[in-house]
Amino acid sequence: MSLSVTTAPAADSFADCAPAKFSNLTAEALYQLAVERGEGEIARGGPLVVRTGEHTGRSASDKFIVRSPEVEEKVWWDANQSMTQDAFDRLYADMLHYASSRELISQDLRGGADKSHSVDVRVFTEYAWHSLFIQHLLVRPPMSERGGEPDFVIVDLPGFEADPAVHGCRTKTVIAVDFTQRVILIGGTSYAGEMKKSVFTILNFLLPEEGVMPMHCSVNVGRADDPAIFFGLSGTGKTTLSADPDRTLIGDDEHGWGRAGLFNFEGGCYAKMIRLSPTAEPEIYATTQTFGTVLENVVMDPVSRELDLDDVSLAENSRGAYPIDYIPNADPTGLAGHPNNIVMLTCDAFGVMPPIARLTRDQAMYMFLSGYTAKVAGTEKGLGNEPQATFSTCFGAPFMPRHPSEYGALLGRLIDQHEVRCWLVNTGWTGGPFGEGARMPIKATRALLAAALDGSLTKAPMKQDPIFGFDIPTHVPGVDDAILNPRDTWTDPSAYDAQAKKLARMFVENFRIYEAHVSAGVKAAGPTTVA
Repeated sequence: MSLSVTTAPAADSFADCAPAKFSNLTAEALYQLAVERGEGEIARGGPLVVRTGEHTGRSASDKFIVRSPEVEEKVWWDANQSMTQDAFDRLYADMLHYASSRELISQDLRGGADKSHSVDVRVFTEYAWHSLFIQHLLVRPPMSERGGEPDFVIVDLPGFEADPAVHGCRTKTVIAVDFTQRVILIGGTSYAGEMKKSVFTILNFLLPEEGVMPMHCSVNVGRADDPAIFFGLSGTGKTTLSADPDRTLIGDDEHGWGRAGLFNFEGGCYAKMIRLSPTAEPEIYATTQTFGTVLENVVMDPVSRELDLDDVSLAENSRGAYPIDYIPNADPTGLAGHPNNIVMLTCDAFGVMPPIARLTRDQAMYMFLSGYTAKVAGTEKGLGNEPQATFSTCFGAPFMPRHPSEYGALLGRLIDQHEVRCWLVNTGWTGGPFGEGARMPIKATRALLAAALDGSLTKAPMKQDPIFGFDIPTHVPGVDDAILNPRDTWTDPSAYDAQAKKLARMFVENFRIYEAHVSAGVKAAGPTTVA
């Protein structure tokens, strides 16, 4: 990739000042090292079970971008916190000093399966299991292609604690991104997902200047060579629904869409493990009994070494990381053509959204910029008894350095150019909100998706939703008609109407910040009844 930032010595100096004791170790060697160091334990079947401690998810509030002249006009500062160059340099020096007395491990990896739009990254880790994690999650080049000068360096030191007064951060945890010096520093958190999302942030910054659309999405391809994109925030079903035995998996979380088509940013998957079902998600479940898989915060019996995937005592956000070829029908190239369909996933805990709806191009743009899902009461500290609407623009605001309108404009042009069909799918609640209704049956979701992706749903009879304006099918073979219209699933239709209008007002209020950046058609594509 032709980097649009200046070359600086920092990306090379870390290896010179704090050389890694171990470089590009195999999974077997990293297993041995992790167990010897007491970082993890081996469960029945062979997965490595680890704990992340205090941080069981990303620390979005502790992420910063260095505010240098080279990036000043390119970064969306309304949603990205800034750090001064001096503060970053002090942080870098102190992390370097910390690392000098540790036995670090380095991996030479790549972000992006399409070499014409990829970045080579050298990742230094304090923990052996972090090195195994990132080896799984990024593209693993042949050994003959490793060892050269990287495009970016990532330094991951969970044991280092930042000092806000010295380092210009918020807490002892810090994720600092310097696009100019090509360095990302991660300290004070054992959550390994920060590393993979750092690579996503890099590509989200660089690719738009090349006319390539970076996306927080999964991708799969059917037998008819019909790629599909699944946008969605965490917990909406990107990984589960893209791991379809009847379709080939390209990737489960991050992709680019360029002139040649779609390409995976990663070389592995990072799936939610909590309450994983061997019946509903057999391909993912099988990875929990496989050597090489890294299981974060999954409860294990210390004697039998059996896993309890239903136990939330360590974390609601328990995760598994594994190479993509652990999914039997995955495509190891990570490449696909241009998509036929785009699916936008929402886990609607208000019980308002239909199981599936057809979107116009403008409605799809509105939903993409909105990035709606809902958090369920009880799953996060501080949530009350009612669901909480979450709007994360582009289905990934924490990883988007640029203004959402840049990504939205790119997506709109690609939808028009390739005449892509667009759908909204609700994997959340039906028949009422969380606590009253029931979770959308995954069997129905899969059947509706299959009809959308094979084109048959375009021929189904439709009715327009009076509030949100999208088209809802009234009959789909193999699916109970009663579930298709959400209003009909509520015992009290007037309660549904009140809930729908409440959610519609949330959409409209959230979208105000984007109105000046979109066409009149996109602005008008939102909910129309909010009184």
